[in-house]
Amino acid sequence: MHYGLDEKQLEAQYKNHLSNFKSWNQQEHAHDWVLFPENIGSQISIDETSLSQGELYTIVTNKSGKGRKGSLIAMVKGTDVETVCAVLMCLSRRIRWKVREVTLDMASNMEKIIHRCFPPARQVTDRFHVQKLAYEVVQEMRIKHRWNAIDNESNALALAKAKGESFRQVIFENGDTCKQLLARSRYLLFKKESLWGPSQRTRAAILFREYPDIKKAYYLSQQLGLIYHQCYQKEVALTRLARWYDQVDNSGFLSFGTVARSIQTHYANIINYFENRATNASAESFNAKIKAFRTALRGVRDIKFFIFRICNIFA
Repeated sequence: MHYGLDEKQLEAQYKNHLSNFKSWNQQEHAHDWVLFPENIGSQISIDETSLSQGELYTIVTNKSGKGRKGSLIAMVKGTDVETVCAVLMCLSRRIRWKVREVTLDMASNMEKIIHRCFPPARQVTDRFHVQKLAYEVVQEMRIKHRWNAIDNESNALALAKAKGESFRQVIFENGDTCKQLLARSRYLLFKKESLWGPSQRTRAAILFREYPDIKKAYYLSQQLGLIYHQCYQKEVALTRLARWYDQVDNSGFLSFGTVARSIQTHYANIINYFENRATNASAESFNAKIKAFRTALRGVRDIKFFIFRICNIFA
């Protein structure tokens, strides 16, 4: 209780009398979907996020809103193509045809939604989702080596104990043991070499000396990032990607082959990035704002009222 006011009573008064929630024209279906045709623009983003207890919602936002009022176009419960399309098709054909570019992740259901609801729009696969696939391969290799290191250490310790000998760990020149080296290398493998600090450079040198396959995978992932960073024309990007595919084939890494095939599957949308260099960062930022708002409220008890408050802020 603050200033003589009961918190729950104040919340109830705001919800039932001060907020206009009871007279909200979308209250009846707010739990399942909300739609704001007036917020549509030529460049939009589509993504999914969890509002409460892992329940996913598909969110469509206008990039020109810049995460402020006028950003939210639609919020639909679930990610099913038919469900989301049924809501978006409530927009008139004239409004839907205004959309010229849509950024999205690599989910096939999102591609189908955009193709059906916004046919003229150019689809752009977010560059960070593509790069994330390559980074995950590097981390997968690091984790595999770390589990092997833990297993080897346990076996060596058990053997030394059985022989009645003292166990001596191998310690590298920077003071790391083998499993510590692999655990502490996680973040440096996400960063460009130019951004490493002195201790990270030392650790990376040891890591790459002891595990050449991680070194090879790391530079493969960085080369993919350089294509996005250095190329400004679709034709040049296509050529650089073809060369990267060849390097992946020659590497012999099965996981990188999976990444290359995923890129080939979505290559048309991926290459569209090099026209306007559009990303899905606005959608990710919008999702982060929703999660921060949910945290500030210490969770969601009334999903309809929570969506109403989101709409008041962003729609």
